[in-house]
Amino acid sequence: MSVLDKIVAAVTPPESDETRLSARAVARAETSAGDWLNAILDHHDRIEAAFGAVRSSAEPSQRLAAFRELALLLTGHSNAEEAVVYPAVADSGHKAHSALAYEEQAAAKVQMALLEKIDPVSQDFLDKLEHIRGAVTHHMYQEESSWLLGLKRQLPGPEQARLSERYREEAERYLGASA
Repeated sequence: MSVLDKIVAAVTPPESDETRLSARAVARAETSAGDWLNAILDHHDRIEAAFGAVRSSAEPSQRLAAFRELALLLTGHSNAEEAVVYPAVADSGHKAHSALAYEEQAAAKVQMALLEKIDPVSQDFLDKLEHIRGAVTHHMYQEESSWLLGLKRQLPGPEQARLSERYREEAERYLGASA
């Protein structure tokens, strides 16, 4: 973690686990099976579990395999959001939220590529992984607590159905049947 990252983290502490879980529960209560927001929340659950799998893997080969699974999941999930959901956020009058979401996901992709160059059994790897996890969980909190929840509440039924179908298509394109 850079000095600047440490300063930013000290000035703007991350949301608590309790706050994030509460936001996800509120968002989850407004979804139904198969809709786009439900699929995104399922991906968020999987992403958090994948970070845990990387962190808890003791063997270098296991850690590397778990890291690759995390990278695939993050990329597939973010590409689906970027292709389908963020344009809808921008179109609903929230261009700044959409632009920030794209920026945060691009930064996570860059950081994951840099992490791939670090020895997976080193403390530097674990430190950088935790830094990325913090940024990703904050991003998910922003989506769950306001950006996507607001979009869900704003869009009429036919547009909700279109978004659900398109998100499913894009997620499957990158993640296959496990999407």
